[in-house]
Amino acid sequence: MRLWLGLALLLPLAAGAAAAPWAQELLGHDPFTPDLFGRHGPPSVEHPLGTDELGRDILLRVLFGARVSLLVGLAVAVAATTLGAAVGMFAAWRGGWPDAVLMRVADGMLALPALPLLVVLAAVDTGPLGLPRGEAASDIARLVVILTLFGWVGVARLARAAALTELARDYVAAARVSGASEWRVLLRHVSPNVAAPVLVAAALSVAGAILAESALSFLGLGIQPPAPSWGNMLANAQDLVFSAPLAAVWPGLAILMAVAGCTLVADALRQRAP
Repeated sequence: MRLWLGLALLLPLAAGAAAAPWAQELLGHDPFTPDLFGRHGPPSVEHPLGTDELGRDILLRVLFGARVSLLVGLAVAVAATTLGAAVGMFAAWRGGWPDAVLMRVADGMLALPALPLLVVLAAVDTGPLGLPRGEAASDIARLVVILTLFGWVGVARLARAAALTELARDYVAAARVSGASEWRVLLRHVSPNVAAPVLVAAALSVAGAILAESALSFLGLGIQPPAPSWGNMLANAQDLVFSAPLAAVWPGLAILMAVAGCTLVADALRQRAP
C-alpha cells in the first residue's frame, strides 16, 4: 500500500516534468519571460494555476522546476549511493587500517554541521572550474557535486555494516574454499544481499537531495533565475503569501509530494527487504 501511495505521488510529478515542453507548446506561454501586465493573475483557462509576481505561468514553472528538482535528486542519489556503497564494501572487505581510515573520515563528515557547510560551499565561486553561476546546467552540476560530498557517508556506513554481516556467513567461506576470487565473492555473493538496505538509503537520499536543493535555491545559492526551481519559486513568493498565496502553494505542494513519495517508497522497500 505504501509503495503504491508513494508512486501515486511521484509519477504525476515525473510525468509533468517529462511533458513540460509539450505543456508549454499547448498553453503557448514562455515560463522564462516576464509579462508585467499579467502579474498575479488568477487561475484561468489560459493560466490553469495563475501567474506569478512577474506574470509568468505558474503551472509551467512548476513543471520545469520539477525537471530540475527531480534531476538533482536522482543524480545525487545515484552518485552518492554508488560512491557510498563502493567505499563501505571496500572498507568491510579490506578491514584493518583502510577500514579505520575510511570510517574515521565518515565519522568526521557526520560530525560536521551539514546545512551551514552546504551554504558555504554553494556560495563558492566555481567559475574558474567551468561552472559559472547562473547557467542552469552549471548550477545543477555544482549542486550535484556538493550534495554528493555529504550524501555518500550514510550509505557507506550502511553498506559496510551489511557487508560485514554477509562476509561472516558460511556461504562466503564456502565460495572462497571452492576457489572463487575475492571480486567474484563481492560482486556475485555479497553485493546482492547488501543491495536491499542500500536501495532504501538511495530512495531516502532522493528526498534529502530535493529538500537540500530547494533550501539552497530558496537562499539564492542554488538554481538561479530565470531558470525555475521549486526553491527559488518559494523565495520569490515569500513576500506574497497573503496577497497572492497560490504562488507559494503550488511549489510547496510539489516539494511535499516529492519528499513524501520518496519516503513512502523507501519505507515500502524497507518492509519488503529480506
